[in-house]
Amino acid sequence: MSVRKLKPVTPGQRFRVVNGFDTITTDKPEKSLLAPKKRSGGRNNQGRMTTRNIGGGHKQKYRIIDFKRDKTGIPATVKTIEYDPNRTAFIALVSYTDGEKRYVIAQNGLQVGQTIVSGTGVAPEIGNTMLLSEIPLGTTISCIELRPGQGAVMARSAGSFAQLMARDGKYATVKLPSGETRLILLTCMATIGVVSNSDHQLLVSGKAGRSRWLGRRPRTRPVVMNPVDHPMGGGEGKSSGGHPRSRNGIPAKGFKTRSKTKASNKYILERRKK
Repeated sequence: MSVRKLKPVTPGQRFRVVNGFDTITTDKPEKSLLAPKKRSGGRNNQGRMTTRNIGGGHKQKYRIIDFKRDKTGIPATVKTIEYDPNRTAFIALVSYTDGEKRYVIAQNGLQVGQTIVSGTGVAPEIGNTMLLSEIPLGTTISCIELRPGQGAVMARSAGSFAQLMARDGKYATVKLPSGETRLILLTCMATIGVVSNSDHQLLVSGKAGRSRWLGRRPRTRPVVMNPVDHPMGGGEGKSSGGHPRSRNGIPAKGFKTRSKTKASNKYILERRKK
């Protein structure tokens, strides 16, 4: 993992910090694992804008990722480490011994030619997917299931990881990237290691145009709107806008919106840090 600071030969490159891509081994994706990706521009099926600040962007194809890792006991060889425009993490193309190819989320340190495997009785090595009941305590894990067979839903973005803290009964105690400590069933799967591209947070786009390439349109600050458009709008000159809140008047920055009767509250031992 490395980043490069470009020379300021143009205004757009003056503050630009780019990814070194030194772990990427190819720029051509596996055609059989590509799917078309249609852009909505933030519009619903009636053509009405339902989400602001979305539109444009470079044409992309979706890479079909194997989040379930359900080919148990069959070794797979890492063929390539690739960039994926749909996520911050890098992905790895793996080829199983029976000939099938799949994309998986790449972990830090995963190398081309390395063999990975998922299932029971597997060694706790980087890239291997195991049950939480078999992973040694204190291990750094990622791509964690929340329900058995659901597929990985937590700790999937670049550089993120969780830690297996303890086991008690049929539950494992896991400290999540947000700082939350949570109970997860021992029959859920997780992958050993930290998600790749941990330098992603150091990147600097350098110009507004790069946001447009990613499909993000300009966002107007609520404080500069009129009172008819937002609760924080209006006032003479540079008014602060009172308390921060959403368009619907719901307070932000510290106001708790989580339901006190939510079913999963009993599985959360410690809330995330503010």
